[in-house]
Amino acid sequence: MKILFLGDYSNYHRCLAEALRRMGHDVTVASNGSRWLNTHRDIDLSRKVGGRIGGLLLWLKLQLLSHRFTGYDVVQINSPTFVDLRPEKVRRLFDFLKRKNRSVFMTAMGNDTPFVKMCIENDSPLRYNEWQIDGAPGPHRVESPMSLDSWLQPSIAAHCDYIYEQVDGVLTALYEYHLSCRRIVPRERLAYAGIPIDTSTLKVEVGRNVPRKLKLFLGMHRDRQVEKGTYRLLAAARRVVEEYPEECVLEVVENVPYDEYLSLMCHSHVILDQLYSYTPATNALLAMAQGLTAVTGGEAEYYDFIGEKELRPIVNAEPDDERLYESLKELVLNKERVIENIDANREFVRRHNDAHVVAQRFLDFWQKRLKELQR
Repeated sequence: MKILFLGDYSNYHRCLAEALRRMGHDVTVASNGSRWLNTHRDIDLSRKVGGRIGGLLLWLKLQLLSHRFTGYDVVQINSPTFVDLRPEKVRRLFDFLKRKNRSVFMTAMGNDTPFVKMCIENDSPLRYNEWQIDGAPGPHRVESPMSLDSWLQPSIAAHCDYIYEQVDGVLTALYEYHLSCRRIVPRERLAYAGIPIDTSTLKVEVGRNVPRKLKLFLGMHRDRQVEKGTYRLLAAARRVVEEYPEECVLEVVENVPYDEYLSLMCHSHVILDQLYSYTPATNALLAMAQGLTAVTGGEAEYYDFIGEKELRPIVNAEPDDERLYESLKELVLNKERVIENIDANREFVRRHNDAHVVAQRFLDFWQKRLKELQR
């Protein structure tokens, strides 16, 4: 098939594109490179300057490149806001894609109005998330109320509703996003895909001997520390390192490009990822594919959702500072368990998130929907 990925987060679509190319498909990736991550793409859609001038320049570029966005069997956008433009401009581009291509699908892999609404409801199916914890506003919601309000604006909400109604299908990246989509997307137009990880390019670099010092690694998004809860993970890790300086060491990096991040992470033993997720996301899965132990989302609901009954290697991070500290201390004082877990970590990713596994889920769903659309 001829496939266009339009927009990207955390190298998701680019990784998926590489797997599909190896399977014989013709794939193009157009994105902003996930901003500072600077992930690879075939067509660069980054905004070179801010403000209205930057938006105008990007819109003009899209007009000049419009011929490169036509004639595909599948166009896969990465969210309702798949380019960095105002909703009315995004909608015009979306309508163009619908007219000029066989189908348009969406990958649910980030915040949008339906997801945010689910997170803040009194009866939310999530006990905790970045917006709400046990029914009370979470730190991110308290510190950045405008971030929440931006998704609840009538213009943005209407835009998200329009995209969800008009796409030919939605594939979800995380269990949480699937919960949200299940409320508004008909069953026949919805499928879970997971996050693709190219396990063939990721090797186990860490030694298999029990180390004298356990290496803890934390990669931080400068502007998303509260949203991801990394400042709380950092505090717990520093507390453990201060208490057991002879048993562990902590490395912290901030806003480094994707390729550099991978090279820095691979020689650690434990990666501290994020706090408010039920599901391991890209960073955690990349680490696990290299045998590292991930402290991140790993709730029982997620394991049950993917049908995994035995292999449960994730150290589940909950928004409880004392539990975080105790979980990290247990790893530091039982370093042999981290080494014993290397193969289980890698096997989990190979089984559930290998790029070819995820690519096949996309292909199966696309082909099913294209047949239904032809009827």
